[in-house]
Amino acid sequence: MEKINTSIYDRLLTKEAAIGVVGLGYVGLPLALALAKKFEVIGFDINRQRVEMMRRGEDPSNELEAEAFEGRDIRFTADLDDLRKANFFIVAVPTPVDKHKVPNLKAVLGASETIGKVLKPGDYVVFESTVYPGCTEEDCQPIMERFSGLQGCKDFKIGYSPERINPGDKEHTVETILKIVAGCDEEALEEIAKVYGAVIKAGIYKASSIKVAEAAKVIENTQRDLNISFVNELAIIFDRMGIDTREVLKAAGTKWNFINMTPGLVGGHCIGVDPYYLLYKSKQLGYDPQVILSGRRINDGMPAYIAKRLVQILIADDKNPGQCKALVRGLTFKENVSDIRNSKVADLVRELEDYGIQVDVVDCYADKEEVKEEYDIDLLDQPNGPYDAVIVAVAHNRYKEEGIDYIRQIIQPEGIVMDLKGILPRKVDGLTLWRL
Repeated sequence: MEKINTSIYDRLLTKEAAIGVVGLGYVGLPLALALAKKFEVIGFDINRQRVEMMRRGEDPSNELEAEAFEGRDIRFTADLDDLRKANFFIVAVPTPVDKHKVPNLKAVLGASETIGKVLKPGDYVVFESTVYPGCTEEDCQPIMERFSGLQGCKDFKIGYSPERINPGDKEHTVETILKIVAGCDEEALEEIAKVYGAVIKAGIYKASSIKVAEAAKVIENTQRDLNISFVNELAIIFDRMGIDTREVLKAAGTKWNFINMTPGLVGGHCIGVDPYYLLYKSKQLGYDPQVILSGRRINDGMPAYIAKRLVQILIADDKNPGQCKALVRGLTFKENVSDIRNSKVADLVRELEDYGIQVDVVDCYADKEEVKEEYDIDLLDQPNGPYDAVIVAVAHNRYKEEGIDYIRQIIQPEGIVMDLKGILPRKVDGLTLWRL
């Protein structure tokens, strides 16, 4: 590696070097803006329309206010030549799974190629995207080496720092969440820790290796996935017993070491995706995980279970599902965000339609064009009732405030209300209430 007199951290502090953040979505943009308080930052994204929005001080993900862009040393670009000026690269592109639940590494491998074209001796590359253990060094590093002609950890340094962004959470922000960092050697670890430590108030945890850091990220969300699958299975069992699951969980929660989780649809870009990365790598190594796979099956099967239960209730009420009309309230993967990635509500809509039910969908946060493009679902501006059933699928604050009084205005007398998030009163006069 070409010897440079000053460390990368010192060069960044004096702005002799710059940070390039590749991928400016939910993870990359807030990180880039936080780093731009201390360093010169080049924010790179291949979506030129998003770049133009950010240049105007607008967050395409609707997470940050205009004030977050003020007073920051940052330049947004979609041009590769601008990225050449960076010396410390951070990759924050999405890593979803495909329709077969296989990791889709197209974006992260594409980012590796992009960075490989602009790498210089002495540069650093840190990956934040969720991957399986080994991906950074075994898949991404060779691509960067091939396109740059440089040798990883000798001519340029490599690291990994898993993102922990929680969309919609105004308390746990990028600067207030403890940051795990890892490097390909001790020098890389120390320099990467210094860079992140300059803006992360919650502190830095130095992992012993890149693979350990990658694995830590994957199991964080896999653990949550398994815990939710457990309470989802309980919900299925207790529903057959005529017991309210949430009342059971509330009672059990009085024990000091009980882990409080609630049943529901498990979507989004983390909990519903990360376990598949661990499953994929495990199977490559000849081990077929049992517990993780079982949890995934339960959570992935919840939309079908909920749709089936509605059909059963309709039939019990002497109604033909094929002549019924239902409203689904909420399509985003969680409350009070516009993020529709991997929304299991969309799966629920498809399951209901397969039974012949006419389904309308509304969401006060989701973008109509994005929903149409991603799921081919037409969001309504307003409900068009009356409905035989109303399904509260997402706990947006607006839906909590409107409560059951609003639903009464759009539902048939003696209609069915499915409360998937437990935000309505337990007993509702004149209506059939079912909840997970």
